[in-house]
Formats: sequence, structure tokens, C-alpha cells
Amino acid sequence: MYKVIVAALLSALCVSVPVTAVQAAEGVKKTAKKSVVKKAGVRRLAAAEPRDKIVRRVVTVRGKKKVVYQRMTNVGFAPRPTMGDLAGLNLTRDPLDLKSNVALVVDQNNAEVLFEKNANVALPIASITKMMTALVVVEANQDLDEVLTVTEDDVDRAKFSSSRLNVGDQLTRRNMLHIALMSSENRAASALGRNYPGGLPAFVEAMNAKAQALGMTETHYADSTGLSTRNVASARDLAKLAMAAYEHPMLREFSTDPKAIVERNGRPVQFGTTNGLVMPTSGWQIGLQKTGFINEAGRCMMMQAVVEGRAVIMVLLDAKGTAARVADAVRMKKWLAALKPASFSDTAGAAGAGAMTQSAAGM
Repeated sequence: MYKVIVAALLSALCVSVPVTAVQAAEGVKKTAKKSVVKKAGVRRLAAAEPRDKIVRRVVTVRGKKKVVYQRMTNVGFAPRPTMGDLAGLNLTRDPLDLKSNVALVVDQNNAEVLFEKNANVALPIASITKMMTALVVVEANQDLDEVLTVTEDDVDRAKFSSSRLNVGDQLTRRNMLHIALMSSENRAASALGRNYPGGLPAFVEAMNAKAQALGMTETHYADSTGLSTRNVASARDLAKLAMAAYEHPMLREFSTDPKAIVERNGRPVQFGTTNGLVMPTSGWQIGLQKTGFINEAGRCMMMQAVVEGRAVIMVLLDAKGTAARVADAVRMKKWLAALKPASFSDTAGAAGAGAMTQSAAGM
């Protein structure tokens, strides 16, 4: 009986094995087919994805040049969202259809707000920071003829920003100040902060103290260059900074020079401005200015200008591209030129732009 049962079981197994194998094989084929499709899909996607590229950089380490290679991801043509975009400021519409997420125009003589758009929002301000750097240096009455040396501490290791200054270069504090404002030289601004009594930490503390003294309640500084995203301010705060900086003739002169020859290591070198609006052929009358850019901040600009006899402070933050920033400034200038100061409130009210004529109280 035992043999019969075993034989029956073996027969059943022999019959069932082929069926199971066929089913398994079909299942494998289906799985394999799906797998191929998926892999092919992955290959197609991979072909469309951006590829990394290797960038060759020459850096100076302890006085010696060294070649390093950095992997950079090609993010394609899609612009990286700024901090303003992430906060939804790009959804704000304004009567002038500005491309800047933040805008403010203030009458310099009476602090009247003529135009504002998201003006109370604190955002990264990039190299506009350098105007506060310059203000602290000037008001500290440091020796402008003292020679400062660029060191490794002044090299940007976070964003790898470019500079025409090399480690070991020597310039006077005056020249460092000049090219920091005119050419937005990061290493010059870093050296200015580092050569303050107490070093960079004490300098940043002095920057924040000055901001508080000016009533810049939405402002915070973390470095002297503006490369840090922790350097933030609102447009209203920056208008206060511009008014304070305008009181210093040196800051007006250095920030509005189209180009200048300064001595670097005892040799004359020509530097130029980062703001083409100060050029004699631009048609602008600008008394103070500073531009700025890092990815998180977008293109920024702060300036004092005279339009149709009216002195104004203009702040534009978070524009997508230099051309957009300049176009917004031009659009703003045309709007100001069309105003009649004596009847401005009525004109703006008729245009349905009541927000433009807010009182400067609390600015």
C-alpha cells in the first residue's frame, strides 16, 4: 500500500511540474519584459536628465597655486527659485508689471513712500550688504591709507565667486573700500571686515548694531560680503541704509564711479562698475548705488537718483536677470517722470494705485 501511495504521489508531481514550470517561465518572461521596459524607460529618462560636468579651477593655497576639479551639475534652463519665489512673492502683481519681487521708491526729502511692493519682507540682499560694510568702515574712522593684505580667509569657499584679487595682494583700505563698492569685490569686503578691531566677528556685530541704530528692524548681517544667505533685509530697511550712506561723500563717489585705477601691490590696475546705469551715457543721475546677486537673492539694486528734479531712493530686489532689473529701474523712472509732485496723491488715486501713496509712517 505504501508503494502505491508513493507511486501515486510521484505521478502527480510529474504531471504538475511541467505546468508549474511553464507558468513560472511565462511569469519570468512577463517580469523580464516589464523589467526591460522599465530599464528602457530609465535609459530614456537618463538620456534626458542633466549630466554633471567637471570644472577646472585654479586656487591659491598658502601662496601656491593649485589646480582643483569640482563637479558641477547642469541644471538645464529652468531657473532656480529664489527665496522670494519660495515665499510666494512672485505671485504679487503691481501696476507697473515689474519683474522684481520687491520694489520700493521713497522721496528722499520727506521719506514719503511713492511706490511699494512687498517692501516689508526680509530677503537675502547679496552684495547690497557691502554698503553697510562701507558705512561701518567709514564711521569707525579707520586709517584709509593702511595697507591690507588678502589672505586665504578672504577666499570664498562656499560659492566659489570670482575675484580679481589674489591671496597675497596688498591694497590700501581706501582702495579696498573703493572696489568693494564699485566692483563688488568680495575679497576686498572680506578683508575690510577682517581688519576691524576684534576681527570679523566684531565687525559683523558692529554692522548689526548700526542697523539697529538706523531702525532697520528687519535686517540681520552674518558677513561683510553678502555671500551668506543669512544677510537679510527688507526694502524699507535698505532705504534707511541708503539715506544714511548718502551722507558720506566718499561712499557716494566710490559707489558711482564707472571705472577707476587703483594700486594693487604698488601697480595700477583698472576696475569697473557692476551697474551700467552710472555710465555717463545712461541718462541717469545717480548719487549712490549698490548692486547684488546670489542665486537665493536674485538680482538686487539699491540707489539714490534724481528724476525730474525729485531725489528718490529706489530699491529693487529679487529680479530674474540683470536685464530685468535694469528694465524695472527704467520703467520706474518713466513712471516717476510722469508724476506731478504737487498733485501726486490725486494722480495716483485716479490710477487706482492707492498702495503707492502710503504714508512713510513706520518706515
